[in-house]
Amino acid sequence: MKYYNLLIKYRLWIGIVLIALGVYVNFAASFWPAFPLYLIGVILVLGHFFFGPLRLIQDYMESGDMEGAEKILASIHFPNLLYKPIRSVYFTLKGNIAMMKQDFDGAEKMMKKGLDLGMPMKEAEGASLLQMGMLSMQKNDIKQAEAYIRSALRKGLPDKENEAAAYLQMCSIMMNKREFRAAKDFFRKCKALKPTTPQIVDQIKQIEKYISRIPG
Repeated sequence: MKYYNLLIKYRLWIGIVLIALGVYVNFAASFWPAFPLYLIGVILVLGHFFFGPLRLIQDYMESGDMEGAEKILASIHFPNLLYKPIRSVYFTLKGNIAMMKQDFDGAEKMMKKGLDLGMPMKEAEGASLLQMGMLSMQKNDIKQAEAYIRSALRKGLPDKENEAAAYLQMCSIMMNKREFRAAKDFFRKCKALKPTTPQIVDQIKQIEKYISRIPG
């Protein structure tokens, strides 16, 4: 895996070197001995622009190294050449990083681009819609937030933590709209998932203090 990651990191330059060697062999001998060098070199160069280095981001994201992940994204100079599903992931990751930096307008712009291109999996699309809903909440656009989060729940979310976060946001929206029965229903659904994310657990504790006292 380590060698594969190194190949992804340097495949553009390896490809260029192989093509240059192919040109040399072509002039020194003939085309056919140079053909394998040309072929492998072209595949590596096209792979760099068509698939990009997004695989390298995984380790940075898992370790919480956003600066490292951002450097990998910044190394993609022609994102429009990326294969469509990979381009969608690229814009989504750009949106996630912008969101972490509290650049909500930038995050919304990038994530919309990712959604417009279509996500490779429905669960990934659901997670992106949930994040768009949270962005709308940050901007106090409750109507848009509700539309995004309901859509996220319909599409499906990748795990119970995301699902619990969606129900918790819907609970908050329903309370804001004074639809208390719906708020309680979403709160029960959230608790039933038994989430373990500290932020969600803390929010549940805070809501639990007063939700039983509200009508509905």
